[in-house]
Amino acid sequence: MWLLLPFVILPIVEIALFIQVGGAIGVLPTIALVVLSTLGGTAVMRRQGALAMLDVQRAMQEFRDPAAPMAHGALIMIAGLLLIVPGLFTSALGLLLLIPAVRELVMRWMGRRIGVSGTGYGYRAPGRDSDFAGDYPAGFRRGSSRDGVIDGEYSVQDDPPAPVREGLTDGRTQGGTGGKSGWTRH
Repeated sequence: MWLLLPFVILPIVEIALFIQVGGAIGVLPTIALVVLSTLGGTAVMRRQGALAMLDVQRAMQEFRDPAAPMAHGALIMIAGLLLIVPGLFTSALGLLLLIPAVRELVMRWMGRRIGVSGTGYGYRAPGRDSDFAGDYPAGFRRGSSRDGVIDGEYSVQDDPPAPVREGLTDGRTQGGTGGKSGWTRH
């Protein structure tokens, strides 16, 4: 029910504003405002969207948290979308979102309402059916400090004999075709 409320109230508000503004400045200037708003919203989305992506990339290159540039970019894109939607109220909201101080207020308000519930990583053990079931390889248990050391094993293998190495095959037939593919070792 609450989700349908904006879709009922918004058109009523927009129609009332069209009537009020149209009566004050005339029909053609009101239509011109809506058309200019749409063109401005398109320009904002095109230009500011690209700049927002550059800000995110710059933040990541400088090893800073990209959350703030991403949030600003998203709010700028929403502002452009609100400017494109025909209506005076939505255009006013879009223009407000283009002001950096207003975006900061919106981000702070949203930050108080959104919380991180938890983070972690998972490991799927070979042959297990469940992911992230608390199965961690030895040395990677939560809370352990390994200083970035990864244990591994290796073995040294000698080169194959010269005829095999040069021809990549020992001359046996493959799959009954009688030919040498040159791609496999036997």
